[in-house]
Parts: sequence; C-alpha cells; structure tokens
Amino acid sequence: MNSRGISPKLAPNVTIRVSGKLFQGHLPYLDQLVHSAVDCRLWPMLNLSQLEEIDRFALFYLIDGENRDFGIAFCPNFIREWMEHEKDRAAA
Repeated sequence: MNSRGISPKLAPNVTIRVSGKLFQGHLPYLDQLVHSAVDCRLWPMLNLSQLEEIDRFALFYLIDGENRDFGIAFCPNFIREWMEHEKDRAAA
C-alpha cells in the first residue's frame, strides 16, 4: 500500500509518458498529473522510455516516488543506473 491508499495491484492504472527532458521546473506539472490519477483512483505508471535528459531534482523525485506514489513502467538504463547509484550512496 502506498502513502495515498491506492494499491498498485488492485487499482487500474494509467500511463503517463515522459519524453525529452525532465528538469526541476517540470516537476510541479508531473506531480499534478500523478495526483490527478490518484484522485481518480488510478495507479500512475510513468513511461520514461523516451526520456533523454534529467537533472538531479527530477532524479530524486523518481527515486522518492517510485512504488510509493507511482510506478515506473519503462526506464532507460542510464537513468536506472543513476537511481541505483544514488540509492546506494544514500544507504552508505
């Protein structure tokens, strides 16, 4: 169960496609989309397959929200590796 009371296994999901660049300035809009999905009792799944560039603020948004506020359906390897690196660094 995540922080908003929607179970990803039980709720229907909606895919939010994120492509191009994802920077700090984009996060309020993305967060609004995520919250709107949850308000409609949908589990938001981010499709990042076309994401080409990301900054640290956006990276930590993904790290903090994954499996809590949204799922990630597809993620480029360079982003997933950076996410894992930052998680490992925070755990150390």
